[in-house]
Amino acid sequence: MASGKSTVAQLLAEQWEHSVHLRGDIFRKMIVNHRAEMTPEAEGTEAENQLRLRYRLAAQAADTYVQAGFTVVVQDVVIGPMLSEFVAYVRSRPLYVIVLCPDPEVVARREEQRSKKGYGSWTVEALNSVLRKETPQIGLWLDTSRLSPEETVTEIRARAESEALVLP
Repeated sequence: MASGKSTVAQLLAEQWEHSVHLRGDIFRKMIVNHRAEMTPEAEGTEAENQLRLRYRLAAQAADTYVQAGFTVVVQDVVIGPMLSEFVAYVRSRPLYVIVLCPDPEVVARREEQRSKKGYGSWTVEALNSVLRKETPQIGLWLDTSRLSPEETVTEIRARAESEALVLP
């Protein structure tokens, strides 16, 4: 959160004529009753089950859009071992994985400056620790600390083919 995902995903999706910016978090927000929020202690709980459901739904929606001829940019927070699971849920190929990983101090500053607050029971440091210590190093990991959203998109476009492609 506060890494620039929404802005970068929108700008990236705008690069193609037929494209979709798929916000994975929408599937969490659709749950009206009995929504379980992810917390640092949520491992093995209903919250984790709902997170997997959210990822499966996002992957299925992405695949459906691709089958209809769209280029899809999926935006979500997918960290820890679940990144590999998410990649397996997506059937469409080619598949490019981009991980935005700005410096935690930059993220904390961005979070302070925005009206939308995303961290809840998490801290920037705790989420960053999961990202850097528990997330499989697949795809393109991009430190966006000193990049504007437009520069980030330029980097992604320049490096995606050689660094972000995930093979079947």
